[in-house]
Amino acid sequence: MLTRAQWQACKRTIVDRYATPSDGRGLLQFLTVIVPIALLWVAIPRAAHVSPWLVVAATLCLSLFLLRGFVLMHDCGHYSLFRSRWLNRIGGFLLGVLAGMPQPVWAENHRYHHVTNGNWAKYRGPLNVARVSDYLAMSASERRRYRYMRDILLSPVAGGVYFLLNPRITWLRATFHLLRRLLRTGRIGTAPPPGCASMTHYRHMTWNNLVLLAAWALMAWAVGPALFFACYIVSGSLAGGYGIVLFTVQHNFEHSYASADEGWDRDLAALRGTSYLILPGWLNWITADSAYHHVHHLCAGVPNYRLAACHKEHEQLFASVQRVGLFEIPSALKHILWDVNARRLVSVAEAEAMQQDGELAVVR
Repeated sequence: MLTRAQWQACKRTIVDRYATPSDGRGLLQFLTVIVPIALLWVAIPRAAHVSPWLVVAATLCLSLFLLRGFVLMHDCGHYSLFRSRWLNRIGGFLLGVLAGMPQPVWAENHRYHHVTNGNWAKYRGPLNVARVSDYLAMSASERRRYRYMRDILLSPVAGGVYFLLNPRITWLRATFHLLRRLLRTGRIGTAPPPGCASMTHYRHMTWNNLVLLAAWALMAWAVGPALFFACYIVSGSLAGGYGIVLFTVQHNFEHSYASADEGWDRDLAALRGTSYLILPGWLNWITADSAYHHVHHLCAGVPNYRLAACHKEHEQLFASVQRVGLFEIPSALKHILWDVNARRLVSVAEAEAMQQDGELAVVR
């Protein structure tokens, strides 16, 4: 067991050795998203004249490259894809248009996750995990709805809503609110509209949506509206679903560390509340080594292309990190309840067994 001083020294070594991005490698990774996506969109209308199955295959490939683009957008938010901050901003903006998400706004919200990782009193993850006590107090129909809404099979629907629908609705509502304010008072003012933390956020949302809507119009004209929107919505929803599953399983697994405010330890959360995914090599490439999420939570400044090497050098340090294989992901995602007293995540089956044991204890 490392002392606090040894642990801090270890982290310092990781920062000094690995937290240095490269503009060249970042640009190469950026191109591995932009070029294949452009080629796939060139191929899709041609494939439509040959076979619908070719269109399906191209759409599935498109969803994978969109997922990779989202992970790289995430890295830009940590200023870890490129060494240059302005390249991270430009790359993040363009990748944010691909993802349908205003990248600076998303990145700011995501950084909150990093500073509260493992503190489930402050952040309950994308599934909005309930306490065991709250779940057990639900009616039978409420429990079924809770489980159904967190089923892995619904992830593409959630992905489409989160990435494609919500950012447009939020921006339109905010814009309508500002226009109404302008008509009533003669000025927009500095107070942010509903759904925006600041006017700066609103400006980021506006630029993202204007560029995205212009791209939609151009692509609909070039590819054909029906074909473009069918492929775009399906690929975007699948990519969003993959992203939600990927992010969730990095923190929701059997008995993952889940503390309240009192006693919360950020370093312990990185080791016991973050998983190490064991994935095939091709999927590690697609997800830009997101499998090494435990390293990322120790130091978010480590570029994705240095995570694997950092893990290998400090393998003993990460011996206690929970391994989750590709085919273990569905079972890991069944841990959707927070046992506050035990400071860990549990499955519905475990929670109901605890309730039954408690009832038996009362009878006795």
